[in-house]
Amino acid sequence: MSQYEIFKKGKLTLKGEHKGFKHKKKRKNEDKNRDNLVDFDLTAHGGWAKSKLVNEITGSVCIEFGERTYVKALDNGCFTVGPPHSEGEGPSPEEILTAIILSDQKVAFKSGYGKYLGYDKEGCLTGKADAIGSLEHWEPIFQDGKLALLSSNGCFMSVRQSDDTIVVASRTAGENEYIHIRYLASIREQDPLENVPLEERGSVKDIEKNYVCKFQKFQNKKLRINSGSQVELSKAKHEGNLHETLLDRRSKMKSDRYCK
Repeated sequence: MSQYEIFKKGKLTLKGEHKGFKHKKKRKNEDKNRDNLVDFDLTAHGGWAKSKLVNEITGSVCIEFGERTYVKALDNGCFTVGPPHSEGEGPSPEEILTAIILSDQKVAFKSGYGKYLGYDKEGCLTGKADAIGSLEHWEPIFQDGKLALLSSNGCFMSVRQSDDTIVVASRTAGENEYIHIRYLASIREQDPLENVPLEERGSVKDIEKNYVCKFQKFQNKKLRINSGSQVELSKAKHEGNLHETLLDRRSKMKSDRYCK
C-alpha cells in the first residue's frame, strides 16, 4: 500500500467543518414538520375534531366531558356520561348527536332516538321533544379557548357527580361545565352538505314546504302551506326561532300532526 493510500481515507474535511451536522439538522427539521402536520388530538379521538366556531357545530357531533368520555343517550330519554374510551377510539353510536344550527349563536341537538335535547323542571337533560321549542335552544359560549353550553334557562350544562346525570343547573361556567363538542372531520371534508338536514336545504320557502310534506296529517297529499310572508321566516331563521315559527304557521293551517 502506498503512502498516498494510507492517508487518503475519506472525504476532505476542512477546518471548522462539522461532519454530518447538516444531515442531522435537516432530519430534525423534517421531523418537526412532520409533527406539525399530525393532529395528535384528532388521532387520539378517532378522527373527531374539536369545534372552535358555532358554524362547526352541525351534523354528527358528540359532547365530551373530561377526556374521551361523552354524553350518552339512554332509551328512557335521559342522559348520562358514558364510560371512558381508549386512545384512538371515537364515541359509541348512542353518544353521537345530530346538531342543527338555528342562528349565528344557537344550535339544537337531536339524539339517536330522534328526539331533541331539552331539560325538565328538575334541570336534568332530556331528549323527549319531537320538535324544536325554546327549551331545545342551546348557545355555545367560546371564551379563552374553552367552551360551555348555555341552555335557555340561563344555566350551563354539566355533570352531576353523584350519579353522572347530565344537568343544566349552574349559572356560571367552571371546570365542571367546560366541554368539547366534536365532529367527524373526514365526513365534513368529503361532503359539506352532510351536516345540513334534508328539510333545511334551499330557501326558507323550500324549507317550509319540506316540513309541511314531512309532518302533514292529510292522506290526499294536497299540501296546505301558509300564505303568510316569507319575510317572517327569514327573520325567524336569523333569530334562531325558525322551527317554532314553522310550527306556528302549520298550526294555523291545521295540517300538522304535532298541532293541538
